[in-house]
Amino acid sequence: MIRRWAPLLLAASVLAAGAGQAEAAGYRYWSFWDRDGGRWTYATEGPSTARPADGDVQGFRFAVSEDSGDAARPRGAAEFAEICADTPAKDGAKRVALVLDFGTAADAPSGETPPGRRTACARVASDATTADALAAVAGPLRYDTNALLCAIAGYPKTGCGEQVSDDADGGPAAAGDEPAGGDRDGGDSGGGPSVGLFAGAAVVAVLGAAAFRQARRRGNGR
Repeated sequence: MIRRWAPLLLAASVLAAGAGQAEAAGYRYWSFWDRDGGRWTYATEGPSTARPADGDVQGFRFAVSEDSGDAARPRGAAEFAEICADTPAKDGAKRVALVLDFGTAADAPSGETPPGRRTACARVASDATTADALAAVAGPLRYDTNALLCAIAGYPKTGCGEQVSDDADGGPAAAGDEPAGGDRDGGDSGGGPSVGLFAGAAVVAVLGAAAFRQARRRGNGR
């Protein structure tokens, strides 16, 4: 009996998987990272409240991702000694090395081209925030009314954390970027199941029930 309706359940599962993938979506935004022991970890607070110490390395990456759990890290070397080699220490100030990764063409808003990756050494007051350091070396910055960082060095020109469907211009982070995964510190991921996932589950339930009724009728007719 199971063999008779198993193909229907298999087809339903395929439909559900396809529906979930079709509805996949992400958000286009600047993610904020801390350099810790030679690796990037997703920052646990925003740049307007974070207060790095002298010698810290922090990074920003513009990309499309579903949530912090799959956000793409800044690319390339990120050594404080190299980035701040020409910026000597100064009393009453601190040096913060910044890595700015403007992302890939696939992540860019329609009609915009991402600038090349760059690094900068910000020498700021000892009590300065990351936002202060960023403003000192990578302006102009743009924020929305909720203090979300929307643009660094004027990029992108428009938009701020907008939702982007998987098949729209500027899809999810380019293949080959290492996802954040277990390097993310603190907090649950901000993403949730897509509408397509629930729709696919409904298809499985409906087709499964139909297959069961058909098999039962056949069994009773013997």
